Amino acid sequence: MSFRNTVEFSVRGDYALFSDPITRVGGEKCSYHIPTYEALKGILHSVYWKPTLIWYIDEVRIMNQIQTTARNVRPIDYNSASNDLSIYTYLWDVHYQVKAHFDWNYNRKELVSDRNEHKHHNIAKRMIERGGRRDIFLGARECQGYVEPCVFGESPGAYDTIPELAFGYMFHGFTYADEATRDDEKSKLTARFFRPVMKEGYVSFPLPDDCPEDDRRIIREATMKTFGAGNFIGISEFEEGGVLI
Repeated sequence: MSFRNTVEFSVRGDYALFSDPITRVGGEKCSYHIPTYEALKGILHSVYWKPTLIWYIDEVRIMNQIQTTARNVRPIDYNSASNDLSIYTYLWDVHYQVKAHFDWNYNRKELVSDRNEHKHHNIAKRMIERGGRRDIFLGARECQGYVEPCVFGESPGAYDTIPELAFGYMFHGFTYADEATRDDEKSKLTARFFRPVMKEGYVSFPLPDDCPEDDRRIIREATMKTFGAGNFIGISEFEEGGVLI
């Protein structure tokens, strides 16, 4: 499915760590083999984000062969003076093509005046051309990423000839209180899970509301921050003030 406010970009890096929460219990981290929906959404937040809109990840294409490498890490221990040593398993030499789109955050009725689809779409595409507004990270801060425009599906990929490859049960993303569309989740932080299947290099993500009830877990109570004149500047105010976007 295509949306008129769709963006397409390529992201690559030397290392990535989309950590599986099951492996973090003992203080060590092991990456999923493919990026999570939440990690790709976080990359788009670094490229361009406003509370007026919500980014939705449609598809990711795995361009490079999936490779892992282990590194010794000394994590920060705030409860002890001893030097612990952990082993983190990273993805190595990663390259992805991503297709995504945005829709309005209808929970934020105070930002109705900032809903200018054409301008937000153009700014997002311009920020992709510039490599993002903020630093790009591939799952963890030590994994620097680089964003550039691309035509989704163009150029050969490492898995173009692999009909199907499943990755088991995997974390999808979080539903925050301010982005929830279901009444029972509007005051909660909810975790979502799914079973991704790669077909000829492509992984399609279900929309957050399409994740089944059995694959949703309420984590805790949460509240929504309100934006207004004191902590938010819309597109029109940027233009009137002559600020470069």
